[in-house]
Amino acid sequence: MKARYLSNFIRALGQKSTGRILVVTGARQTGKTTLCRSLFSDYAFLSVEDPVLRGQYAQLPASRWRDLYPRAILDEVQKEPRLIESIKSVYDQWPEPRYILTGSSQLLVMEKVRESLAGRCIILELFPLTLPELGTHGTEDEVPLSPFLRLVQDPSRPAPLQPSFLLDPEFSRKQDAWQHYTLFGGYPALTETGLTADDRFEWCTNYVKTYLERDIRDLASFRDLDAFTKLQRYLAQQTATVINTASIANQLGLSAKTVQRYIRYFEMSYQAVSLPAWSRNQNKRLAKAPKLHYLDNGVLQAVLQKRGGITGFEFESLVVAELFKQLRSNRVDAPLYHLRTLDGREVDLLVELPSGYIAFEIKMTERVAASDARHLRGLAEFLDKPLIHSFILSQDPRTTVVSEGITAVHAAAFLS
Repeated sequence: MKARYLSNFIRALGQKSTGRILVVTGARQTGKTTLCRSLFSDYAFLSVEDPVLRGQYAQLPASRWRDLYPRAILDEVQKEPRLIESIKSVYDQWPEPRYILTGSSQLLVMEKVRESLAGRCIILELFPLTLPELGTHGTEDEVPLSPFLRLVQDPSRPAPLQPSFLLDPEFSRKQDAWQHYTLFGGYPALTETGLTADDRFEWCTNYVKTYLERDIRDLASFRDLDAFTKLQRYLAQQTATVINTASIANQLGLSAKTVQRYIRYFEMSYQAVSLPAWSRNQNKRLAKAPKLHYLDNGVLQAVLQKRGGITGFEFESLVVAELFKQLRSNRVDAPLYHLRTLDGREVDLLVELPSGYIAFEIKMTERVAASDARHLRGLAEFLDKPLIHSFILSQDPRTTVVSEGITAVHAAAFLS
């Protein structure tokens, strides 16, 4: 196991009166069950995956839950939503019992949780491993804060950056994590020692198949997955691009409403994140369509059945995904946007903090040029808050000040 940002937070919540019911959700295979069982080894573990057992659990009255399972982890609870009502009843009648509910389908878990457990639970999301987590050697390691997270926590005191990533004392560890991340993504199972590149690619391929056959069928009760599979592949091919649902619908022979619904399923099942267009400024020159990014590059490559090098768009998505995961894993509620004007200015990512914005241009290049900052220059005039700083994230090992307020830095150096 790798160390996780959420570990200490979850462990502390489990001791508080407000943490009697914890709901841990996220994509399949992100390590929810493993993490919860390691943090709460004294809790009974109940697998709701088993159709026979879940029927028996559902028949138990609240008093039997209190007697048999005063502390329990209910795994994949979306398979039997009635159990959430049972947990609610126990919670309301006795102050001692504590429960952890896990589920890999945001829609099914969240709908029932909002109905039954509002005000009674704390909801936590577990994502694939971030770069700092990938670089740990075990659960007892402390996960370091990346320069990005340190900047987010205190924009007035940014972390110092080495003049070159190659000079970082932790370069070897960070570079190994970066290479793994760019090739295989962040799912914990792929970090096991002894796995070959073929093993990892096969795992990702099987993951995509399982996701389609289980999570999506659970979400939508599909009988025919062909249309969804076509859209899945289309979105993988178009990752990091602006999404036009009408155009996609015409190309795939679907209705625009169906495309919108399916894209929402991708987001709800933690396969993609959609960045809204920044529009706080009502300037008519601003384009409004969202931009979609796959959340894991290993899964994206498996969807496309592609191995080897990545495209510039795929590089952009894996960097945006990492920024997104680090924020969410540290419970930083910072809105994310992309900015695009009709006359061609594009900013790949805007992170909104209470004190202002951090802007990012993402380039796969190994040699940043001054022209790579052209969309960042003059950006402040579009925004309704101060521009804290702008960054060009790339594969150039040099850290350079391109111009005032714009720094170019290797993506792994900034995010590890």
